[in-house]
Amino acid sequence: MKLHRRAVLAGSLAAGLLPGRSFAQGGATAQGDGLIRRPIPSTGETVPAVGIGTSRRYDVAPDSEGMAPLRETVAKFVALGGTVVDTAPDYGRAEEVLGRILKETNLREKIFLCSKVAARGREAGQAQIEQSFRRLGTDRIDLIAVHNLIDPEAQLPLLRELKEKKRIRYLGATTWAEKQYGDLEALMKAEKLDVIQVNYAVDARQAAERILPLAKDRGVAVMVNVPFGRERLFNLVRGRELPPWAAEFDCQSWPQFFLKYVLSHEAVTCPVPGTAQVRYVEDNLGAARGRLPDAATRRKMEEFIDGL
Repeated sequence: MKLHRRAVLAGSLAAGLLPGRSFAQGGATAQGDGLIRRPIPSTGETVPAVGIGTSRRYDVAPDSEGMAPLRETVAKFVALGGTVVDTAPDYGRAEEVLGRILKETNLREKIFLCSKVAARGREAGQAQIEQSFRRLGTDRIDLIAVHNLIDPEAQLPLLRELKEKKRIRYLGATTWAEKQYGDLEALMKAEKLDVIQVNYAVDARQAAERILPLAKDRGVAVMVNVPFGRERLFNLVRGRELPPWAAEFDCQSWPQFFLKYVLSHEAVTCPVPGTAQVRYVEDNLGAARGRLPDAATRRKMEEFIDGL
């Protein structure tokens, strides 16, 4: 049985933890909004350390009632200091929905906009990328990554051309499956990438063995997908209050517990949890404020989750 996030969030807030303090640790910086920011090593540009993912939740009809909460979510995210929004052409209608939201709210220039290419062959890749520009209603996309390592031999040269023409600012590659780690590692060693995106969570730590250290060594930014393990982590903590020691790193909810664990790895730039409600924006961004777990606390978090 799946447990919806709202139930977990309500339970963790009931623990009555003190509000987090706005200062950063681990070499990160914090701006006036209190959000921890992390650098993209290839340029030094910094981004807020929690973003928004649009898989599944933004696949709605653009003229439907489902647009309203998504529009409010993105607007609140920006108002609170967030910038990184991640989408893809194969997330159903998510690109089209996001493009409409950015047009209606006039927020495009405040968003670090990320998409992907998931086609085989140069011609198909070029067509898909142009479709993304049209759907998103923009002439510049900040990051396009090769999705799930689909034909990087064809797509990376195309992305480099787009970068030279300043139609994109960064390029990279993504995966969400441990079975692709060997291929991702090889690509990271062979190619100059600005960004990778990989799955990593407190109960799915394989990326920390080789991928994250390699990213740090190669100067590659790391975006993290499924930091909640989809619904897996919420199911693990069903009916449980946060441990009292979570207050030591300014953690006020289970979602923040999971995100702060991810952020406390020095190689991680920005997790992009799927976010489609205003209250989840506020909670998620809270993970990018205050203290982060140190090495000893990270081990304690791992042992706690492993023991459930």
